[in-house]
Amino acid sequence: MDSKIGMTLTRHIYEGERVHPEATGELTGILNQIALAAKIVSREVRKAGLAEILGFTGQRNVQGEEVRKLDQFANDVFMTAFSHLGHFCIMASEEVDKPIPMPVDGRPDGGRYSVVFDPLDGSSNIDANVGVGSIFAVHHKISPGRDGTITDLLQPGRRLAAAGYVVYGSSTMLVLSTGHGVHAFTLDPSVGEFLQSHHHIRIRERGTIYSANEGNYPYWSQGVRRFVSHMKQHDPTTGRPYSSRYIGSMVADIHRTLLYGGIFMYPADSKDPKKPHGKLRLLYECSPIAFLLEQAGGAASDGHRPILDIQPTEVHQRTPFFAGSVENVREVETFIARYDAVRA
Repeated sequence: MDSKIGMTLTRHIYEGERVHPEATGELTGILNQIALAAKIVSREVRKAGLAEILGFTGQRNVQGEEVRKLDQFANDVFMTAFSHLGHFCIMASEEVDKPIPMPVDGRPDGGRYSVVFDPLDGSSNIDANVGVGSIFAVHHKISPGRDGTITDLLQPGRRLAAAGYVVYGSSTMLVLSTGHGVHAFTLDPSVGEFLQSHHHIRIRERGTIYSANEGNYPYWSQGVRRFVSHMKQHDPTTGRPYSSRYIGSMVADIHRTLLYGGIFMYPADSKDPKKPHGKLRLLYECSPIAFLLEQAGGAASDGHRPILDIQPTEVHQRTPFFAGSVENVREVETFIARYDAVRA
């Protein structure tokens, strides 16, 4: 058995600091606070029906989506966790229209990091007791001066200092990377600690599972439709037809893809002219997931280029998203280049 299995999250972070003497310890504090927020959200998700926090608040968020009570609760928990650390100069949430500047708390240099997060991804499924999750991404501050600016948020994923997600399912698991591989920690409720359950996760080079909302098939580009049809064709040499698995909670679908291999897809579609680039947000959904997948040996693309190479221009910017095993992602890029170029 790997000696790392069963290690607490706190010890894992501390040992990472020992390997890097230049570390200040700030990232350790950030990750420990994220773990605390995840424990609180996990507790409420598990008793949501009993605590009467299912259903809607009656408000809509910046995305135009109805805000669920658990969305608001999770957002408040993560904002509180990040607000009092003194490590952040600015933050952004899926649930909040504009970036949120952070007080400098007397520090001469201000906070050294920025953070973006989706407090409760997949919350439309929560009333049906389907797994949901939280996503976070941490960047180093790059703007001059003490105060954070939007520049500190609008950074390509290649520059991430840390990223991860928490999946609230049959168990609560925190999956994260600080640029040195991907590790997963499962919450043991009996001791109230995240214990390492997966050490240095590696995704398969090719998988035989695809995950997509095929209800949008008629609205996809020709290249994406041909790729999906290709995956359904019989070919024993490549393991086709592939299996289709789609939960509808991105974190849950990505978690399965990371562990089993294959591809998760949320292409652009023509169904909603207000969302020509798809539904998923670049900064706090796609970039952190792409960072994790590349650290695990996988890939993530908008169909033409790596997600991590995209320079964001807006906090709530959307992008097509194809993520998973390297060979599967490269294959969909080939179909898009071949057929969508002809269509154009």
